[in-house]
Amino acid sequence: MLTYKSTYKTEDGLLVGSVLDFPGTIAYGSSMEEARGNLASALQDMAETNLLKGEPLPIPNPSLTDKDSELEEPIHLVLQAGQNVSMSVGAASE
Repeated sequence: MLTYKSTYKTEDGLLVGSVLDFPGTIAYGSSMEEARGNLASALQDMAETNLLKGEPLPIPNPSLTDKDSELEEPIHLVLQAGQNVSMSVGAASE
């Protein structure tokens, strides 16, 4: 399991979430539940893309912070290797 740091802030009436230590992983929602779910899906898509391209996953950096965020929390990426690779993602509150 890799634990990254997600952040959330309100922009134009939407909650925008990003994963600080996985560049390019951004999503939004009209509620915190929707933003968390969309960000978890975006993280899974980004991780799958990196792996399919043969690129490494970013190393989590718990010291990263965004002074403009309204909320920072861990987001977990779980990878399972074997004949079939599977992956799951979850926010800290799930």
